[in-house]
Parts: sequence; structure tokens; C-alpha cells
Amino acid sequence: MSTYLIGLTGNIATGKSTVAKMLEDLGATVIDADALVHELQRRGTPVYEAIVAAFGPGILDRAGEIDRKALGAIVFADSAQLRTLENIIHPAVLIESRQRIAAAPTPMVVYEAIKLIEAGRADLCDALWVVTARPKVQLQRLMRDRHLSTADARQRVEAQPPQSEKIKRATVVIDNSGSLAETRQQVTTAFQAIEHRL
Repeated sequence: MSTYLIGLTGNIATGKSTVAKMLEDLGATVIDADALVHELQRRGTPVYEAIVAAFGPGILDRAGEIDRKALGAIVFADSAQLRTLENIIHPAVLIESRQRIAAAPTPMVVYEAIKLIEAGRADLCDALWVVTARPKVQLQRLMRDRHLSTADARQRVEAQPPQSEKIKRATVVIDNSGSLAETRQQVTTAFQAIEHRL
């Protein structure tokens, strides 16, 4: 069985996971790079050890696990620190991702990753879908869903490349600023267009 790989990306709080769930409901296998990062960062893994060595024990919670909020406060305030973290995580995620793509039970596979383009993974995909949202919507989602202050939410949005850079590379652009029904319609239309070609 040949695999058609959709790379799904977009900046923080644009709704990539929402779109991924819609694609899964349509019959695709979804591989979430962020979920892989969580798995690979668990206490005792090589990635965990490398992150603690790079950023110190101050990023650990009481149970000894990596406190993502504490780590995020460091890396989103300093682009050099963010690069250090990415250089630890990306190679491990790539290896695990390739294994999961190869084992996928469906012909359509969605690889969801915020840094898909920046990590050089977009060229491995048959199509690149970019999820966008207005900056005001991104801020609202970050404050509501992650309980961030306005300043922290703005810092995270501004720490990322402009959405326009991702849009330039896109095969499909999904605007997720509106209602779920509007987003679902865009996703379904684009998915069915691919199904007809396969």
C-alpha cells in the first residue's frame, strides 16, 4: 500500500489539532509531532537527559518530569535557546515519525507539526497544508486554552515566523479564524480533492 503524506502545519494556536481531528474523522491516520515530543521527553529517555543537561534542573517539576511551561518561558524568550531545544528534539522526532508513517494502517497519513517547514520536513510530504488564523484569534486561544497572560501569549505568537512564510509554501491553506463548520467545509473539500486523484 502506498502512502499519501499530508504535512499539516501552522503557527501556534491556529488550530492544527482541530484540522487534524477532522482529517482523522475523514479516514486519515494522524501522527502528531507534538505528542511524539511529549513521549520522547518522558523522564529517563535520552531526549529528557539531553534537555535537562542543556537547561538545568530548574525546568523539572516536583515529580522530576519536564515542566513544559518553565521550559517554554526560557525558549520563547531567547531564540538561541529555542534552537538548542529544537536541535535536541528534532532528530529524535524524525526517527520516530518515519517509523510511525511506515506502520500507518491507512493510505492517507497526516503528519502534524508546528515546525514542519523550518525543520526541513515539508519536502518529504506529498502535500503541505497550512492552517492559519488571525493574530487576534491566536491570542484569544492561547489565553483561553493555555491560561497565558496577554503578554505571554503575544510573546509566543511573535516568536514564530510570519504565517505568510508558510502560506507561500502551501499546497492547501485552511483559514481557521471562523466557525468549526466553515473550517470543516474547507478540510472536507480539500481532502476529497486528494481522494479523487488517488
